[in-house]
Amino acid sequence: MPKMKTHSGAKKRFRVTGKGKIMHQRARHVHKFQERRASQARRLVNDKEVAPSDVRRVKKMLGL
Repeated sequence: MPKMKTHSGAKKRFRVTGKGKIMHQRARHVHKFQERRASQARRLVNDKEVAPSDVRRVKKMLGL
């Protein structure tokens, strides 16, 4: 049986932690940082865990 291919868009957007959690970058993180408050910019820097309702779908795309 052939191996499942990893979704090339998903592998750029999600990462798996050592404990197995799936993380993603927050929206509005890359562009126009000067227009944001410093507190907002700091908050956007941290990655966020994928919602429980989406975990199954993301794992399938990543081939996990």
